[in-house]
Amino acid sequence: SERSLRSAIDGIPGLVGILAPNGDVETVNRQILEYCGQSLEELRDWRTNGTVHQEDLPHLAEVFTRSIASGIPYQLEHRLRRFDGRYRWFDNRGVPIRDASGHIVRWYVLLTDIEDRTQALARVQQMQSDFAHMNRVSVMGELAASLSHEITQPIASARNNARAAENFLKMQPPDLGEVREALACVVGDADRVGDIIDRIREQVKKAPPRKERFDLNAAINEVVALARSVTNRNGVSVQTRLAEGLSSVEGDRVQLQQVLLNLILNAAEAMSPVEEGARELLISTKEDQTGVVVAVRDSGPGIDPEHLERVFDAFYTTKPSGTGMGLSICRSIIDAHGGRLWAEANKPRGAVFQFTLPGTDAEFTNPLQASERI
Repeated sequence: SERSLRSAIDGIPGLVGILAPNGDVETVNRQILEYCGQSLEELRDWRTNGTVHQEDLPHLAEVFTRSIASGIPYQLEHRLRRFDGRYRWFDNRGVPIRDASGHIVRWYVLLTDIEDRTQALARVQQMQSDFAHMNRVSVMGELAASLSHEITQPIASARNNARAAENFLKMQPPDLGEVREALACVVGDADRVGDIIDRIREQVKKAPPRKERFDLNAAINEVVALARSVTNRNGVSVQTRLAEGLSSVEGDRVQLQQVLLNLILNAAEAMSPVEEGARELLISTKEDQTGVVVAVRDSGPGIDPEHLERVFDAFYTTKPSGTGMGLSICRSIIDAHGGRLWAEANKPRGAVFQFTLPGTDAEFTNPLQASERI
């Protein structure tokens, strides 16, 4: 019987261990011994001998202990040291075997090497991150001409206020009250320029996704201000209807602003050829049982009902100079935040793009980069 068991587990294309009901290692197959380069006695001390990567060990020990105590199967991923000292990612699954009375008589553990899959996934996610950054830079390039006007306007105002301060100082006696007021205006103008540049820098810089809790309404107002020149140039009237007391959301502020900026610019461009009727853009927020809902409604020509879902496909575009990646990236970002992005027809005309974001208790996975292992 023991030889049959040994033959059976040695023939399994994976690393197999058999544990006692209390979780102690009873035996392992040949593949584990060869992979780890350790004896069975050494492997029984897996919690302290460096077999499991030190960064993964606390979580593995916690899951394993809880599973043994409750008798519930477990599954997680962690790194396992090879005989040459190199760590590779493994999928670790453990299931209990029970007797006729329901008592656990042993545990079977299967470890499957997923290193190649993990590396491939990391490369794909890095490519997605690079595409997202390229899209953001491209969008900011489109805004550059308009933003130059946003920047030169407060600079010109600051110059005029500085000249006014000079004139007030030349008066006999100098009008110091007017000088202080003019200089305060100069400071305000400089702050406006600084705010614009900070928003541009924040949107363009390439930084890893970060999880933070923030005021979504305030983030939306920043994007509306950033896109104001484009909407004004296209004759678009922008209104906001932001719910008071909106719960804060958790995620990457810049990436979520990228989503909104894409939707605003798409709507402005869609409305540019509209000659009859007002060109109106309404951005609204509300809260429901799913979390926070953001909607961007325009009064443009709308989207063919047959293409409402297709617009999110990668490389699908109706713009002569479009790449077809903007909405695809937007959906990836929202999906990674645990939300949903979709399009509908607006009434009486136009299109509405909506996305949801879960409450702050929901889990956020770093979008568009190698996912965190458990």
